[in-house]
Amino acid sequence: MTHEGAHAAHTRWTPPPAAAAAWAAAALMLEESRIEAAQLSRRPGDRHWLRASATRLILDDFAASPAASPWDAARAAALLTARADAGVLDPAETAPVTAAAEAILGAGRLAGLRDIWRAAHATADTDAKAMTRLGRRWCRILATAPDTPRPDDSSPAGPPSPLARAITEAVAAVTAADAPTPAPPGREAARAAETTARRQASRAAGKVFGAGLGRGAGGTRPPAEPEKAAARRLARALRAAASPERTATTVHSATPPGRLRMREALSADAQRAAGALPTAAPFTRTIRRRVPAPPLRVGIACDVSGSMSAFAGPVASAAWILSRAASAITGTRTAAVIYGEKVRPVTRPGRFPSQVTEFTATDCTEKFCQAIDALDDALDLSRPGAARLLVIVSDGQYTPDERTGGQQRITRLARSGCGILWLAPDGPWSRPMAHAQAAVLDDPAATAAAIARATTRALTTPGT
Repeated sequence: MTHEGAHAAHTRWTPPPAAAAAWAAAALMLEESRIEAAQLSRRPGDRHWLRASATRLILDDFAASPAASPWDAARAAALLTARADAGVLDPAETAPVTAAAEAILGAGRLAGLRDIWRAAHATADTDAKAMTRLGRRWCRILATAPDTPRPDDSSPAGPPSPLARAITEAVAAVTAADAPTPAPPGREAARAAETTARRQASRAAGKVFGAGLGRGAGGTRPPAEPEKAAARRLARALRAAASPERTATTVHSATPPGRLRMREALSADAQRAAGALPTAAPFTRTIRRRVPAPPLRVGIACDVSGSMSAFAGPVASAAWILSRAASAITGTRTAAVIYGEKVRPVTRPGRFPSQVTEFTATDCTEKFCQAIDALDDALDLSRPGAARLLVIVSDGQYTPDERTGGQQRITRLARSGCGILWLAPDGPWSRPMAHAQAAVLDDPAATAAAIARATTRALTTPGT
């Protein structure tokens, strides 16, 4: 359709039937590459389709094996080598046909034919007289009477001629170059796994954030002064970690301010003395600007299973400090959940706690995977476009299934660029997962500096 569309747009002259005269057949051969060159000048993106159509059209034109006659060699050059000059095919792809045609026609005659099709490429769409003259010149170079019927291009039975083999080789080269690149092994499986993970996360978020707080929370209390101070210190650390460094730009100018460069100043004086407009810029200065920081997303998951019962107070304090620190940064979205036998929301996405929610850690198991999925979907932790941080407060003592599934989720988030911070009790039984920055969970208000350092490492070196 693209090739025929090129004819509809650019064939604005009416040749006689091709069988009427050899010059008309030659003109129509020249028209094939001429209209495709015109189409590319108007719609360069059509090259992909013109290359595909060219291979099909050439195979149709040479349905019978061509003989090694001058007319056949010239026709092959007009349909293949001329398309390379038109920009549709590559010269390397048509090189076999060019070499075969030159062996039959000779370098001089082939050069004359090339001059003709290049002149055709520069001919206007409505210039029938120019196309007629070019068709007659084509016949004269091939020692064919222009007004006689076109030579018979049927070939005798027998093995393919060198020209036929060259055409087959050229068409195969074009087809191979345009063949779709196979997807790397495993890409389809990875895409399917990512789709499954996003669906699981969506279901978990709907289930968790559509429910109430539930069992596991023991009320709220005002934050203590050490917790407020810790939240302020952590907010400064988060702001610094999420904000990129200032960028330096060197500016050259012909006038102050800036540092004077004598070489450029002398060049400017020489240009003025010669009567030329000065183009030298002798003053240079450095401008430093801070790039706008991306938004910040922070998800917090707190373990309230029985193994964390002795740390229920620090868990509640850590959850409030982290949420409050994140709320001090403009554009931040945060959410916090507790997970045990069920996953329950503490703060919902976009809301910030004013009170400390106290926990009771008495559950018998941990729904760790569901907690990660819910926060992932609610805050888009696995999607780029923001600085992302997942904070886990737990000793890591899970069932084998939760341990395996949780590690898979942590690895996926880390590879997507999400920072992982793991706050764990100080003890040999604590088992933070791989790809997480670990920090000791003691008194979060007293160890805010250590949490801030771990948070900074998690945000600036995700996945390590």
